[in-house]
Amino acid sequence: MASALISRVSRRFLKSSLPSYSPSITVFNPLISTQPPVKLNHGLNTSFVPFKQSLYQIPTFEYFKNARSLSNFQIVVHISTSPSKENKNQSGSLSRGDISWIDLYLPRQVQPYARLARLDRPIGTWLLLWPCMWSITLAAAPGQLPDFKMLALFGCGALLLRGAGCTINDLLDRDIDTKVERTKSRPVASGLLTPFQGLSFLGFQLLLGLGILLQLNDYSRVLGASSLLLVFSYPLMKRITFWPQAFLGLTFNWGALLGWAAVKGSLDPAIVLPLYASGVFWTLVYDTIYAHQDKEDDLKVGVKSTALRFGDSTKEWITGFGIACLGNLALSGYNAEIGWPYYAFLAAASGHLCWQIITVDLSSRADCNRKFVSNKWFGAIIFGGILAGRLSS
Repeated sequence: MASALISRVSRRFLKSSLPSYSPSITVFNPLISTQPPVKLNHGLNTSFVPFKQSLYQIPTFEYFKNARSLSNFQIVVHISTSPSKENKNQSGSLSRGDISWIDLYLPRQVQPYARLARLDRPIGTWLLLWPCMWSITLAAAPGQLPDFKMLALFGCGALLLRGAGCTINDLLDRDIDTKVERTKSRPVASGLLTPFQGLSFLGFQLLLGLGILLQLNDYSRVLGASSLLLVFSYPLMKRITFWPQAFLGLTFNWGALLGWAAVKGSLDPAIVLPLYASGVFWTLVYDTIYAHQDKEDDLKVGVKSTALRFGDSTKEWITGFGIACLGNLALSGYNAEIGWPYYAFLAAASGHLCWQIITVDLSSRADCNRKFVSNKWFGAIIFGGILAGRLSS
């Protein structure tokens, strides 16, 4: 029965891969077919047809016959790694990135809350989770695998805390978001949800997060609760300083401290402080690149960012941050007496970071977003290195 359900979900999910609707529809997905796309021309006047009606009324028999060959593993990977766009493209038409699993599977009443928590944009959860997983794995005994229960708890916690942070951000920035092209369609800014509804949803998220926190030891409970000060204050920093990305780094990498404490019941400053610092510098790299997407809108609105602070010198700055990130990762691993495979993975991660910095086109929003999203792989490489190094130590 589970397999049948997953198969049905797969067929529905692949509707999101349809191109933007028009009188001539191309039904094709490169994941499942090497054949030329099948043209379906129904002469629809889509300007008078609501989006969801026109999407679901298109005959797609051939498409879904091929879709059955997509494996369940590929479906899960597609959901957990694919970014989505928050707005329409410049021509005003919908692209395939505008259709997410939220539109296809969740009830209409729930969809705005899922978007408020950015459930369709998993990159933020990955960036929050990786420092936690680094720390938990680094805290494992030499030659032993990390605590899988802790990894699962922190995975759930990262999803909830990231969603809560997005809710706080959207509530505080609702007036600013309406003036920024990329964010004006967010649920609170667009009026789809009222501030009271957003606040109620925030309480629900924090309540679930508290349930996760109570599973940890007392030391970790206090340490985890203290991070809420950063979570609530970060959205205000863009109004005060050109360094909101630094405050995001302090917030997003708290798990580097909390993961170790959850396993050990205390902190080892020689190991966790360099690990935490590396995460902060890493955030300064990827979020400065991300901020270049909004620099024109930020200037109009009057908010600040490192993208505006660095300007044409951005690549020099983020190169320095990248070197500091890698140096602190090396120092943390050395102090933890981790095995040599860690340094091989660290060299690979260095190459990935160099690729980002050298090739990013800071004048292209699309390329900035691609480089930003690629950081999930940087985090994965470091995690693989810590795991291999710990098992060999």
